[in-house]
Amino acid sequence: MRAVVYKGNGQIALEDRPMPVIMNERDAIIEVTLTTICSSDIHIKHGAVPKAVPGTVLGHEFVGRVTQTGSAVKKVKPGDRVAVNVETFCGECYFCKRGFVNNCTDKNGGWALGCRMDGGQAEYARIPFADNGLTIIPEHVSDEQALFNGDILSTGYWAAKIGEIKPADTVAVIGAGPTGLCTMLCARLYTPAKIIAIDTDEYRLKAAEVQGLADLTLVPGRDDVEEKILQVTDGRGADAVFEAAGGKDTFQTAWKIARPNAVVVIVAMYEEPQVLPLPDMYGKNLVFKTGGVDGSFCQEIMDLTACGKLDTGFLITHRCNLEQIMEAYDVFENKRDHVIKYAVKVSNQQKESGR
Repeated sequence: MRAVVYKGNGQIALEDRPMPVIMNERDAIIEVTLTTICSSDIHIKHGAVPKAVPGTVLGHEFVGRVTQTGSAVKKVKPGDRVAVNVETFCGECYFCKRGFVNNCTDKNGGWALGCRMDGGQAEYARIPFADNGLTIIPEHVSDEQALFNGDILSTGYWAAKIGEIKPADTVAVIGAGPTGLCTMLCARLYTPAKIIAIDTDEYRLKAAEVQGLADLTLVPGRDDVEEKILQVTDGRGADAVFEAAGGKDTFQTAWKIARPNAVVVIVAMYEEPQVLPLPDMYGKNLVFKTGGVDGSFCQEIMDLTACGKLDTGFLITHRCNLEQIMEAYDVFENKRDHVIKYAVKVSNQQKESGR
């Protein structure tokens, strides 16, 4: 089968790889119908994910159709259309039982797909703990509508949930990339008074406005971000801040624009250590929440997608097939042509999205 492989030393390649096989009674094999490229894949390519293993098939955000299941798999069966959770988790350890599935203590637990074990930028993929890691896609939901269920939409949903947003709050989201846009989308579920989007890419900010995700957009360098947020919050600062950019100075912006006693959620994956200037922020009494997404709410997210409460279709700005994915990597990594997300078609069995 064809697959995108992380070679190490900043190299990835589209290669022929052996078909995956059932290795454990809790495994499932899926035929991948649609996959995509994530910023985390770029981090892996550049060596910013120490746990990533050279030789691994990339891809942790994909949907497909079940072709085979292990003897202990009960919730899915061959023929089911499914979205794949970014995380694999046993469901039985201390952390899994408390919903912290990113910290699953199984050797394959946490973010493993496309990082430490073969992922979904391929024609077929093996999914460990299939009953936990697969969500059935309703018949009327297309592959494109379900594509982001297990990763960036799960990340936005998780971030909004732990951000403690109250009705009529002012929410600030730094970064209007795919994850930042999903965070805004999910923050809307908590009825804040306004959402402020901050980014240097005015095209993405416009998308946030057009989709009704942002009430105010700010561009660092053009706007005095701190001063403007103080103006629209009666001098207090934002009630909840989500840092989804991961830039060199975006962490500093995050705590500076937060009001005293606010929650600051670190959604981004940084490539460099960040400084926590405790003397400068003394007295703000901020609460910081950090870490990788706990993908525990995929069924809730699918239900909200199915009833029209969550719609990420606007994120897909580009489409290609698997044989064109290396060109897609170049466009995505270098943010050409106003790209937000790719939909990479793999199997001809993919359900059409109406386009």
